[in-house]
Amino acid sequence: MKIALIAHDKKKNDLIRFVQKHDQEFIKHELFATGTTGTRIQDEVGLSIHRFKSGPLGGDQEIGSRIANQQLDAVFFFRDPLTAQPHEPDVSALIRLGDVYNIPIATNEGIANVLIQAIIRNEL
Repeated sequence: MKIALIAHDKKKNDLIRFVQKHDQEFIKHELFATGTTGTRIQDEVGLSIHRFKSGPLGGDQEIGSRIANQQLDAVFFFRDPLTAQPHEPDVSALIRLGDVYNIPIATNEGIANVLIQAIIRNEL
């Protein structure tokens, strides 16, 4: 599977802990991430990741393009709902594309746990 990993600044540590917890599953897949998130996952978890630009610099749009071209199977996007994001239109567009193309997007750890279990059981 092709999986994207994204996290807002205040959620990066949560996503990294989640990926560490499930590293034996993530290692089996082709991973993509926005800039800083991808760098941190590579450095702290040791997984190979194709990195796009930082989210505010176009990385969210690059991942959205992959969704629109049916080049991603799932997205883990740990969002910070309590902090205004300067690139909120890009975030909304990415989530809208997931809905349009029926790509599951886990926006918090609860949904991420459900999604990773579906991936493990090969239910996607």
